[in-house]
Amino acid sequence: MLAGGEGKRLLPLTQDHAKPHLRFGGTPRLIDFVLANLTNAGYSQILVLTQYQSRSLDDYMACAWRPASGYIRPVPAGGRTHCSGTAQALAQNLHLLQAQTSRMPEHVMVFGADHVYRMDPRQMVAQHRESGADVTVAAIRQPVGLARHFGVIECVPGSRRVDRFVEKPQTCRGLPDAPDQIHASMGNYVFRTEALIEALRSDALDPFSAHDIGANIIPMIAGDGHADVHEFADNLVPGVDERQRGYWRDVGTLQAYYDAHLDLLGPEPAFSLHNDRWPLGHRHDPALAMLLGGQRTHSAAVTDSILSPGLQLGSRASMSRSVAGPRVLLESGARVEDSVLLDGVRIGAGAQLRRAIVDQDVVVPAGTVVGFDAEEDERRFSVTESGVVVISRDSFGLAERPMPDQALVR
Repeated sequence: MLAGGEGKRLLPLTQDHAKPHLRFGGTPRLIDFVLANLTNAGYSQILVLTQYQSRSLDDYMACAWRPASGYIRPVPAGGRTHCSGTAQALAQNLHLLQAQTSRMPEHVMVFGADHVYRMDPRQMVAQHRESGADVTVAAIRQPVGLARHFGVIECVPGSRRVDRFVEKPQTCRGLPDAPDQIHASMGNYVFRTEALIEALRSDALDPFSAHDIGANIIPMIAGDGHADVHEFADNLVPGVDERQRGYWRDVGTLQAYYDAHLDLLGPEPAFSLHNDRWPLGHRHDPALAMLLGGQRTHSAAVTDSILSPGLQLGSRASMSRSVAGPRVLLESGARVEDSVLLDGVRIGAGAQLRRAIVDQDVVVPAGTVVGFDAEEDERRFSVTESGVVVISRDSFGLAERPMPDQALVR
């Protein structure tokens, strides 16, 4: 698993955390989605290549993910030398594949660690084995206008065989059955191990290579006619209804991170964190609480929101269409709408927030108004292209003491 993402486009939220360690949807972390996909499918021999701000991510995995058999083991992606790309990160740790088992595995799965989705990788592996391909690439359909943001896969007409793989092209042709769409790489691959080793060795000798899996390794194998595509839309996950089937989000920007949170809300969300047949992780599903419609407790009101353990609501406080992480406090009269509050956030008495992301442990002073005056917001905070206000840990100040761990509404 590649979990070395620095997440520069998510600053300031990733100032002190690796991108895969960032909270998403209350208590979960981004890395939980891929770990759940792999472990639910029965894969429990997982090496997690880390790089940036890896200590907190390592500690989290050791605490939250303990498979009954096998292992989930963090490994510094750079090995003994500096790592300049994802291909180099793999190359420097190939020796670990054989070290974990009595012999080199026949196939290797390489998955990214920072996307929001549910997928059954067993179906992808089965297709890969049957096809005899050197690599199988998971693909999702995206608008052709977004091609410059993805690795784009073009297939031989009428087949799953990859004809061409281009990383972030400015222009490309659409799909034969949907000219307005492309096949975009999801960053998930299944390799025949020998083919992967050969490609990595060849790439290491190329002085002009960026040593990147998407930009260099996949095009190399595709050029030899040995790459297949796995259509994500055909992947069936237990417990996922037709409405949520095929949901996948790259939350690499603040705007995408915010929009994906809103997808979780409402009586019929585009993506639900709850699925007993494909759980997100034992530490998360039982603890999540979603209030649909409205709920009033001691004159506090919560509507269409996701709540986490340790939430405290003061008298007349209100929250609507929002996601609150662990140990969040809304003091008396505070109002939060269409917002994302990370761990330990405190909203002062009478403060009003609308369409905001608040970084962890931030204390928003009493009476503060955010999200109602665009010019004032841009003067004081970072603001996304659609006007979502990002309140960083430098904006006001941090909480001075930890909040209690148990759920509490008052």
